[in-house]
Order: sequence, then structure tokens, then C-alpha cells
Amino acid sequence: MDKIAIALSGGADSLMSLLLLREAGAEVMAVHALFLPSSEEALIKGLGATCSALGVPFDVIDLRAEFEELVVTPFVRAYLDGLTPNPCAACNPAIKFGLLLDRVRSLGAERLATGHYARLEARPWGQALFRGLDPAKDQSYFLSRVPRERFSRVVFPLADWTKDRVRLALAERGLTPPAGRESQEVCFIPTDYRDFLRDRGVRLGGPGPIALADGRVVGRHEGLWNHTLGQRKGLGVAWSEPLYVTGKDFAGNRLLVGPRPEAMARGCRTERPNLLCPPEAWPDEVLVQTIYRQRPEAARVSVDEGGMTVVFPAPRPIPTPGQVAAVYSADGQVLAGAVIREALHEA
Repeated sequence: MDKIAIALSGGADSLMSLLLLREAGAEVMAVHALFLPSSEEALIKGLGATCSALGVPFDVIDLRAEFEELVVTPFVRAYLDGLTPNPCAACNPAIKFGLLLDRVRSLGAERLATGHYARLEARPWGQALFRGLDPAKDQSYFLSRVPRERFSRVVFPLADWTKDRVRLALAERGLTPPAGRESQEVCFIPTDYRDFLRDRGVRLGGPGPIALADGRVVGRHEGLWNHTLGQRKGLGVAWSEPLYVTGKDFAGNRLLVGPRPEAMARGCRTERPNLLCPPEAWPDEVLVQTIYRQRPEAARVSVDEGGMTVVFPAPRPIPTPGQVAAVYSADGQVLAGAVIREALHEA
């Protein structure tokens, strides 16, 4: 029987995954990966005690230097380039299902299990990734950039579980997760990302003009970092019609605004995609999701050597460069994932 390593974060999901594997009779070992420079002594001690009580071997794997290099530094660099990066979507292929998977294999495990809410199914070309059962916790969007071949050594025990069921099952077993809390969306940013960037020595920039597309100045902003594409409230601009953020001119420190039609786009262009299903096997109709917790929408997607072109049937809010465009089938299979490069305003 293959040995499976379960990545324990300290939360409920990974602990339940460990229990499910163990109760199914799998040979299990547990690992906790260190990503952050802050001390985790109490958490590690709690994880060790839990694993000891369950009779499961436990190891700690230090990936702090690699996490800094492959996730944190690119995150900071992307903001300096005016993008809005998605660090979780970068961490999964590079760290969790990259270096961590390699490391547990060197320790004797054949596969890596995690507490992600997602599902894998065998297909002729390999493992196909699908949405998890719980729509509120589905994490397939963040997994869309993991290379397809990596999923052949991955296990998602919570594929058919919901968060409520996990909580109930742990309570029935009399177990409390060592972390005592849920992990936050961006694990290395404890409060506000602007504070994090300032602590890193990044100059966020000060006040500047708010301008229309024709160059007319209609107000002042207190820093481009305070605003997001498509934002309407909080601009402090009195105008004959509602204005929305349509772009950021970092070179001129200008916040670009315009009426709603200018805050809409017909699609986007991405970087080279991670293909989780060969394009020739895609269904005729696909859906695209360009931000987490967004409902995917029907779109026309074409793939070439340089990237994907996504075109929606009607204009929609501008996709944010730096975020991920994930392509789905109607039944929830993830077909591809790629970082958004730019919005397309013409079909």
C-alpha cells in the first residue's frame, strides 16, 4: 500500500483529512510545512501531540526560504508593477504541490494529501480537477495553475465533504484543531496588505490627480493603492453621473475614472495557460471565472502559444491584471488556469 503524507496546517480541514485517510486504512505520515518567519512552536507542539495520540509519524519541513523567494518576493514585485497578484494561486504550483510534494516523496511517501475542497477524477490523459462539493469552500480556482501531472500524486479527502460536516465530525470524535482558528486568505499578511508592503520598504505613493480618459482632472486621490478597478464608492468626486475606476497610471500617479461603460470590458488576455485538460477535449461551451467567489460566466476561449484570449458575450466589469482566469466546464471541471495580463475592451 502506498504511503500518503498529509500536509497539516493546524486547522480543521487538514486534521479531518488525516482522520479520513487513517480510518480508511491508509498508511499515513503527517507533515507541517514552515512558510513564515514567525515562530510556530506552540502550533508544532500541538500538531506533534495530536499525531502522537493518533499513532501517526510527524515531520516538520522548513520551506521558509523557498516561500520567500517563490511567493512573497513575486507578490511584492507584482504590486510594484501595478498588478493585483493572487499569492495563493502562485503558492499551490510552486510550493504546496511543487516543493512540498517533492520533499514528502523524498521521505518515503508516494502521494500528498491536503485539506483542499476539490475533487479529482481519472481521465485518459490523467487526473481531472473538479470543484469540491461545498460551493462555499470550493478551492479549485486556486488550484487551476497546478501542473496536470502533479495531480497524479495528490489526494483530496474532503472532495465530497462540506465545512459544516467537517466541524460536526471532529466534534463527534472529540478533537479540536491545534491552530484553534481558520487560516486567513493570504497567510503571510496578518493585517492590511498596504502595511505589509510598507514594512517591506515599498513606497506606495502619495496623493495625485483623479482624471477622466480625456485628461480632465476631476479630483484628488490619497494613493493609488487605496483603489481597485471597477470601484465606485469612496472616490470623493462630484460628477454628473457615477464614476468608476477604470485604470491606474503609475508613471503619472493618476487614478483613471469614467462612466460605467468605460469600467466594462469584453474579455481579457492572459499569460501562457496551465492546461488541465487538452483543448481538443474541451466541451463546446465553457465558463470562465476571473476572481475567487465570482460566479463563472459563459465565454469564448481561444488558446495559442502566448496565452489565452477570453471573450464574454457582453461587457462585464474589467478583469484585474494579476488575478487568475480559470476555465471550467458546465459540470465543474477545471480546464485551464492562467494569470490575467490585460483587459480587452473590444471583442
